[in-house]
Amino acid sequence: MKSLGLILSLLTATARQRNVRLLVGLLTLFVTLVTLYSVLFHVLMDREGQSHSWPTSVYWTLVTMTTLGFGDITFTSDAGRMFSVVVLLSGSLFLLVLLPFTFIQFVFIPWMSRREQARAPRELPPDTRDHLVFTGLGPIEDALIRRAERAGVPYVVMVGDLEEALRLHDRGYSVMVGDLDDPKAYRAARAEQAGMVAATRTDTTNANITFTVREMSDAVPIVSTASKAASVDILELAGADVVLQLGDMLGDAMAARTLAPDGRSHSIGEFAGIQIAQARVAGTDLVGRTLSEAGLRSRLGVGIIGVWEHGEFEIAGPETLLGVGSVLILAAEPDAIERYDRAYGTGSTDAERVVVIGGGRVGRAAARAVIAHGGRAVIVEQQSERIRDPELYVLGDAADLDVLVKAGVREATAVLITTHDDDVNIYLAIYIRRLRPDVRIVGRANLDRNVSTLYRAGADDVLSYAATGATAIWNHFSANDTLLVAEGLNVFQVDVPPSLVGTTLARSGIRRTTGCNVVAIEQDGVVHANPSGTMPLVSGAHLVLIADEEGEARFAEVHPPAGRFRRAVMRQTERVGAP
Repeated sequence: MKSLGLILSLLTATARQRNVRLLVGLLTLFVTLVTLYSVLFHVLMDREGQSHSWPTSVYWTLVTMTTLGFGDITFTSDAGRMFSVVVLLSGSLFLLVLLPFTFIQFVFIPWMSRREQARAPRELPPDTRDHLVFTGLGPIEDALIRRAERAGVPYVVMVGDLEEALRLHDRGYSVMVGDLDDPKAYRAARAEQAGMVAATRTDTTNANITFTVREMSDAVPIVSTASKAASVDILELAGADVVLQLGDMLGDAMAARTLAPDGRSHSIGEFAGIQIAQARVAGTDLVGRTLSEAGLRSRLGVGIIGVWEHGEFEIAGPETLLGVGSVLILAAEPDAIERYDRAYGTGSTDAERVVVIGGGRVGRAAARAVIAHGGRAVIVEQQSERIRDPELYVLGDAADLDVLVKAGVREATAVLITTHDDDVNIYLAIYIRRLRPDVRIVGRANLDRNVSTLYRAGADDVLSYAATGATAIWNHFSANDTLLVAEGLNVFQVDVPPSLVGTTLARSGIRRTTGCNVVAIEQDGVVHANPSGTMPLVSGAHLVLIADEEGEARFAEVHPPAGRFRRAVMRQTERVGAP
C-alpha cells in the first residue's frame, strides 16, 4: 500500500507525457534493432549460400527475439549461430522491458486509478446536499457517524492522505480525498450545500477550516471545537456559528454527577413543561421497595421512566426493585418534582468533598463546577507546570496512597478520574474502589468501548468524551436538541407512526416490542406527561420516547415512521452523561 501513492503519481499530466515519450523511444529502438538484425541476417545468410526475401528476414528476427524459434530457418555456420544467440538474448531482454512497461503504464495503472478514485473520490456528486462534512476521524466523529447512519443522514470524511483514505474506505467509512486548507477541496465536498461542517482538529487548524468554508458560503452551519478559551473568540471571528469547549463541558457533567447526594432530584432537561431529572435512592425509604410499592405516580404525580443500577439502565416496570445503588430517572411537571424533593430529600447540608484526579482541562473544569456549587475540590496532578493554585492542588501520582491521603480521599464524598488515558483511568478506578468501597467514583472514558470496562472496574458513573462531544455537535445539526440522559441513552421525539394510529398506549406494546419507554404524548399542542395506558394514539400526535441506541433503532424498524425522525425534542439545560 505504501507504494500505491507513488505508482498513482505517474498518472499526472506531466508523468503521462514523459511515459509516452519513453514509449516512443522504446518503440523506435525496437524498430531499429529489427532493421539491424534483418540486415545482418541477409549478410550472414549470403556467406552461407542461402538466399531469403526481406519479409523472411523480418519474420526470422521477430520469431527469434520472441524466443518462439520455429526452426524452419537456421544458420549452419558458427557465426550465424552466435548471431542467433545475440538476437535471442537481446530480444528477450528488450521485450521484458517493453511489454510490461506498456501494460503497466497504459492498462494497469489507469485501471487502478479508476478503481481507487471510486473508493476514495476527490469530488462528491453535484446533487449532494444536507450532508455532514467531517474534517477528520476520531472518537467524536465516529460517534457522530453512527448517529448519522441511524438517522439516514449522508456524510463524508475529508482526508488529505490517499493511503489513509483508502484504509478508512475499506473499514466502511464514506471518505473523500482533499486537503483541509484547500478551498477547492471544500467545493468538491459540496460544503456550500452541506447540512453542517464540523471542525474538530486543533484550534489553529479549525480556524483555517472555518475561515476557508465561510469565505465560500455564508449560510452553511459550521460547528468548531476549541481547546483553549482564548480560541473561542478567534474561531467565532473566523466564521464559526458555534464553538464548543468539550473539555469544560465534560468537566461540568462529571461534577454534576457528584451533586445533590441527599436524595433530592437533579435536573437533566425539560420539554414543554416536562422535567427530566435523576435522583439517588440511597438514604431514602425507597431502598428495598419495588416501584409498584413506592407508588410515586399515584402519590406524587412523578413518572419513573428508567433506573440506573451500577451503570446498567433498565426501563422501569412495576416490579423493578430499588437498591442502595439505584438512580431513578424521573419525568414529571415541575411541581411534581418539587413534591418528590420534599418527600425524599434528607436535608443534609454537608458540603461535597471531591478529589479530582488529573489537572487537565476536564479536571480543572470539574473542580470549578464543584466549588461553584458550594463544594470543596482538591486536584491531584503529576505535572508541576499544570498547578495553578497550590491550595487546590496536590502534586504527585494518584497511585501513591500517601498522595491520595494528602488530597483527602479518606474523607471525600466522591472521586473524579479525569485523565485522558483510559488505561490509567481503569487502573485508578480499581485502586480507589478497593481503597474506599463506599466512595462515589465518576470516571472519564475517551473511547466508547472502555465505558463498560470502567463500570466493571468500580466506577459508579462513566462519561465518554466521544459521546459528550458527538451529542453537543449533533444538537446543532438537528432541528431540535438531543438530550443525552446517560451514556448511549437519549430522549427523542417521533410522529405517531401509521402502525399505531387508532390503538391505545397500553395495547401498542411499545415497551415490550422496542425497548422504548413513553415519556409523554404531545397532541394538539398539549403535552401529556406520564400518559395513561388508555390514552388513544391519533394521527398527528407525537411520542416522546427514551431509549438506548438499540431501542431507538428497533422502534424505527418495528414502526416505520411516516416521515423522518425528529431527533431529540428535549431542551438540554446542562450536559450530562450516565447518572
